[in-house]
Amino acid sequence: MMLRNFLVAVLTACASFAPTDVSAAAPCCCNPNQGWVRLFDGCSLNDWTASEHKASCRVENGAIVVGGGGRSHLFYTGPVESHDFKNFELKLQAKTEPGSNSGIFFHTAYQETDWPKQGYEAQVNNTQEDWIKTGSLYNVEDVRQSPVEDNEWFDYHIIVRGKRIVLKVNGETTVDYIEPDDPPRSEERRGRVLSSGTIALQAHDPGSTVYFRDIRIKPLP
Repeated sequence: MMLRNFLVAVLTACASFAPTDVSAAAPCCCNPNQGWVRLFDGCSLNDWTASEHKASCRVENGAIVVGGGGRSHLFYTGPVESHDFKNFELKLQAKTEPGSNSGIFFHTAYQETDWPKQGYEAQVNNTQEDWIKTGSLYNVEDVRQSPVEDNEWFDYHIIVRGKRIVLKVNGETTVDYIEPDDPPRSEERRGRVLSSGTIALQAHDPGSTVYFRDIRIKPLP
């Protein structure tokens, strides 16, 4: 009897410290009530369409792998916002093998060949020979020293609202860019401006292998 009374007392004391409101728990970053939606199911390329050398884009161990073959771009073509995003936050994790180059395009559109002509590119490149490194808004605001290392997962956060683009790597801002009304662009880059469009992951070349996972987006007003 004494033992039972002791256990009851302990359980009662513990219960008094337990949260009574489930909403007090830390929110999940992908809670639908907060507007976050996953674009990658972790096991297939459903809702994604690869261009050119399609075998360069695949899924391995819960991650999208781009590279190891010819050039390709993997475009999100799924139902979220009819794959046409204007203002949004995009979060994902990326990992590079040594000497690898890739990129995350946004405000872009599917095309079967060549480098995407529409939209901006958030660079992914830690040690490949191109001097424009991870955290760059490619050929617009460029970073010369990668803030992260090969063979390590890192967080990439892209925010687009109105004329402003913010890039963050592991929580640190690498780019905070306001697009001017008439941004200077070469003839071949006339489409590299803010408009709206989808997301694309780049398979750059046979010598590059880059991994992406936990891809989620939050459309903004």
